[in-house]
Amino acid sequence: MFTIFLNTISDLIASSGLASMTIENAAMILIAFLFMWLAIKHKFEPLLLLPIAFGMLLTNLPNTGMYHPELWNINSGEEISYSDVLHEGGLLDLLYMGVKLQIYPALIFLGIGCMTDFAPLIANPKSFLLGAAAQAGIFLTFIGAAAFGFNGNEAGAISIIGGADGPTAIYVSSLLLNGGGYKVEVGTIALAAYTYMALVPLIQPPIMRALTTKKERLVRMTQLRAVSKTEKIIFPIAVTVIIALLVPSAAPLVGMLMLGNLFKESGVVDRLCKTAQNELMNIITIFLGISVGATTVAEKIISIDFLKVIVLGVIAFSVGTAAGVLFGKLMYVVTGGKVNPLIGSAGVSAVPMAARQSQKVGAEADPTNFLLMHAMGPNVAGVIGSAVAAGVLLSIIPH
Repeated sequence: MFTIFLNTISDLIASSGLASMTIENAAMILIAFLFMWLAIKHKFEPLLLLPIAFGMLLTNLPNTGMYHPELWNINSGEEISYSDVLHEGGLLDLLYMGVKLQIYPALIFLGIGCMTDFAPLIANPKSFLLGAAAQAGIFLTFIGAAAFGFNGNEAGAISIIGGADGPTAIYVSSLLLNGGGYKVEVGTIALAAYTYMALVPLIQPPIMRALTTKKERLVRMTQLRAVSKTEKIIFPIAVTVIIALLVPSAAPLVGMLMLGNLFKESGVVDRLCKTAQNELMNIITIFLGISVGATTVAEKIISIDFLKVIVLGVIAFSVGTAAGVLFGKLMYVVTGGKVNPLIGSAGVSAVPMAARQSQKVGAEADPTNFLLMHAMGPNVAGVIGSAVAAGVLLSIIPH
């Protein structure tokens, strides 16, 4: 009897996670703890960073059977067998299907559309130009990533970090990194994207101050005109049609964004609007975060390639900010000093954080100068711009 007891204990120990724990697992668990600390203590994008960090923890605990990389790391030319995922996959594999099938990012955009006011952009259509200029970081970083030794698909996934839009980054990377053999994963891209979105208050202001003069930062812009309800209703419909015709690959994201905004502005589907921006958005955020975190395995994070992604992410975000500000300076000159160049930095897609930085830096020069609403125009234009840039990348890169 005692022998049976000892054998049982021995079998339990042998099958436990402790027996299979590796140094790599331990390192990733510590990294997961670090990201949890950043999310909880310093509030670094906690709504997504916390579930991503916990997904990272779950996938790196040995023998849990919740995520199976071999189901997703297929050879080039092969297709993922979702039948195998359904029959052999664990909980995180099943949740991750929503990422690989591009369901979660599109639904996130639906919720964002329900919460977004496009009135500042409609009132000042020139803001579209600032939002477009800020996407320069994406395309310049694509070239930089190729120079760093990444292939076209990897470079496209890395460069989208410059759009400062987490769902777009996940959407693009899930399509471009479809299979095995890549140096980076969807989780790698998501971690970098959300880290830099959280660091907007640290990254943007120094660039904005360096590229503008005090005279430019003191510019007061005229009050925006009132936008009619009819304009607000027509806008999402028109944008969907135009962008879907010009860049069909951007239609899933832009279409869901504009559908959400139409829900909001029509005023006839309050229940749908509230559900999309609250319950649905929260549920999808949980699923998206924890399943993306599940892909962050040691060989993809503890590597020189991840350090390259971090460096390129900084470059992408910084170039996007600088391009927006420089185009704002051009508009300052063309309009005879009527445009404050600071609002150009809001052209990146981090809503509303980037717009708040325009207000903050402007207030440092003149506390009575209110730029927030003017900056919201380029900011929401950046959301559309990043989705269009994503569509362009998906159109030119085979996947």
